[in-house]
Amino acid sequence: MQFLELIEQRYSARSYKPDPVEADKLQQVLEAARLAPTRHNQQPFQLIVIHTANREAELRRIYPGAHFVQAPIVICACGIVAQDFVSRGRQGRRELDVGVVMDHLSLAATSLGLGTCWIGAIDFTAAREVLGLPEGVDPIVFMTLGYTDDPPRPKTRKALTELVRYEHW
Repeated sequence: MQFLELIEQRYSARSYKPDPVEADKLQQVLEAARLAPTRHNQQPFQLIVIHTANREAELRRIYPGAHFVQAPIVICACGIVAQDFVSRGRQGRRELDVGVVMDHLSLAATSLGLGTCWIGAIDFTAAREVLGLPEGVDPIVFMTLGYTDDPPRPKTRKALTELVRYEHW
């Protein structure tokens, strides 16, 4: 599969089959996340793999959407404050690093026939409590992972001419 075809196939799945994700496929998507580039290779993140079975009530405190607990796995990407690269007095960019990491994870999942959906509108306080996050570890984004039960929807995107400029504004 060509890379652009892979990108075209990836979509935000909002319905999942109950089928479990095989351990080897889970390891492959986690490895893709591990290999993602981060600022100065600091890797200021940790991933928490959460199996949703029998945890629906507590996970709904984090995000109430049905697909959040319908997927067999949800992965939380956390930023580690103390590991964030800071230079010239500027705050680190662990949120950007986590975005790249989760994009690698999502594309790897798609290549393996799995679906994903980014979940960013979470209750951060509930996430900290449910996952037992220590001080200095921030939940940044969650991603559902599993076999989809909904067909891909056509992508609607702006034309390149609306998004790209050359040499100046």
